Amino acid sequence: MRIEEVDGLRIATFGGGPRTIVAVHGITASLMAWQAVGRRLPDGWSLVAMDLRGRGHSADLPGPYGLERHAEDVLRVAEHVGAGPGAVLTGHSMGGYVAALAAARRAFSRVVLIDGGLPLPLPPGMDPDEVMAATLGPALARLRQTFPSAEAYLDFFRAHPAFAGFWSAEVEEYVRYDLTGPEGALRSRAVPEAVAEDGRWLLVEAARIGEALQAVEAPVCLLRAPRGLLNQDVGMLPDDLTVPWLARLPGLKDEVLPDCNHYTILFDERCVATVVERLTS
Repeated sequence: MRIEEVDGLRIATFGGGPRTIVAVHGITASLMAWQAVGRRLPDGWSLVAMDLRGRGHSADLPGPYGLERHAEDVLRVAEHVGAGPGAVLTGHSMGGYVAALAAARRAFSRVVLIDGGLPLPLPPGMDPDEVMAATLGPALARLRQTFPSAEAYLDFFRAHPAFAGFWSAEVEEYVRYDLTGPEGALRSRAVPEAVAEDGRWLLVEAARIGEALQAVEAPVCLLRAPRGLLNQDVGMLPDDLTVPWLARLPGLKDEVLPDCNHYTILFDERCVATVVERLTS
């Protein structure tokens, strides 16, 4: 993994091949969400991931946030690393929405959306802030917590429903990378205000995501997890949300990866093998 900075954005490159994948992480994640994929690329490929504005080692970059701002950052990174029209663009969770916005603005050879990217319409009569509290509330609470030690933070994630019963060295690296602050008062690097602003954008700008998806000229592949953020039985993109978009986007390829949740889709060996194949085949 090679680290550099582009206008204050930290980027990491896995692999050394000439064929490039640009990868975008989720709303409270970091570039380390892509390490398992990046380390398993076939010869001839490289994967470039970045810490989005307000996350990881890009946390100090100022707002405004919002997914269009992230898409601008992604395109700037793609230009910096020389990722031309033959490059692949991928995004996980919120990163899938950012990838859709970026791919609507310039050519990529393929776009792979991983458990994200399809508009999440507001339920009728619901306030965006109420929906945010219901969906992102636990994540925002964690971002405002402090932890006495790195081990306490690891224990928090070991007990998280998405990781309970599933742990690996790469998950541990992902969690440790997120820590900052003094011993005794460690916290996540993700900026709560950035997460809240991006979460609200996702809800109120669903129409813009839909327009972007329809403007993407590259082939689009959607990989879904059958279980959700808390390992619940309903995934982030259930069939009743996905099926109408398959009708609206005839070229969209949809695939459910069995026996994983919203997080483990990027860490479970079996899922990672499929993700790598869809990115590079």
